[in-house]
Amino acid sequence: MKRGTFIEGRDFNCPEEGNGMKDIIALQQKIVPELIDLLQKRYTIMRNIYFNQPIGRRALSHQLNMGERIIRTEVSFLKAQGLVDINPLGMTITKEGEELIENLKDFIHELKGLNNIESLLKDKLGVEKVIVVPGDVEQDPMIKKELGKSAANYLKNIINDDSIIALTGGSTVLEVAKGMPQLYSKSNIVVVPARGGLGKEVEKQANTIASILAKKLGGTYKMLHVPDNLGKEAVKSLIKEPDIRDVVETLKRADILIFGIGRSDVMAERRNLPQDIRDFLMRENATSEALGYYFDKEGKVVYATPSIFLTLEDLKFVKNLIAVSGGKSKAEAIVSTCRSSNVQVLVTDEGAAFEILKIV
Repeated sequence: MKRGTFIEGRDFNCPEEGNGMKDIIALQQKIVPELIDLLQKRYTIMRNIYFNQPIGRRALSHQLNMGERIIRTEVSFLKAQGLVDINPLGMTITKEGEELIENLKDFIHELKGLNNIESLLKDKLGVEKVIVVPGDVEQDPMIKKELGKSAANYLKNIINDDSIIALTGGSTVLEVAKGMPQLYSKSNIVVVPARGGLGKEVEKQANTIASILAKKLGGTYKMLHVPDNLGKEAVKSLIKEPDIRDVVETLKRADILIFGIGRSDVMAERRNLPQDIRDFLMRENATSEALGYYFDKEGKVVYATPSIFLTLEDLKFVKNLIAVSGGKSKAEAIVSTCRSSNVQVLVTDEGAAFEILKIV
């Protein structure tokens, strides 16, 4: 890897000792703050090329809201450093560029002071662990991929032989499955959906995501062919079916559960809840939705959808409850769900993190 690619004299392959990284960052911010800005800009450009490759200059310019001239200048520099390739299909990141992106992650994390933010959120929210990725998914959609990759890296380290992994649907949880590297070191892994859901956007449903993750882990998966909007009586009847009962019984033995957090108003509309239920949620000041439960600001359950197969009592026996959710507008919903005591690990982004600190 070339030295001085971003900051003169710094080798990102070399580990820092003690507070060396913090000291260097503090010095750079005081003496050459423009280099810090340049570093972040080039890192953002490389990361977006990586997640969208191959991509053209115009598309990248539009995605990052940067002028094409700026993109052309920066990409030319990155190409000269051997970090980016340009071909008729568009721009791609070289192997050396991929290594640099990975090595820069911790530096950017430290640069933004996110280690301190994670500790603060852990204490304020009362959860066991918080992981914060730089950026705001509402400003840069590529941050959702970062959320997924960070959650996948954490998940990779807690999976054991015979683990049963349950997961919900949604675009963020889908990125967790996509971000999981191939892992064949564990045996008898089973992935099972925690929610039903038949209808639109099949690729984001729990059944589909379970199959993707299972293949990455070299495990097996089960499917829960149950519509999400069923009434209580219909659910009771379906659970008597052997295939459904088998999946639900497996689900209740899960030791890992990955789920998203949504705003109650958005999720009520997305799940097409009846208008009288939406009005009820509004009167009860429902703030968040997770796992089919709607919570108020204090984390109290105000409504539960009928098609729930994991009760709050079941959740007490899940060893690893991992919530993945980002975006400034979801901060209140994240706080609400964490106060429900149903979150052990929170993976979120910088946008949500700073807004959460204002709330708590």
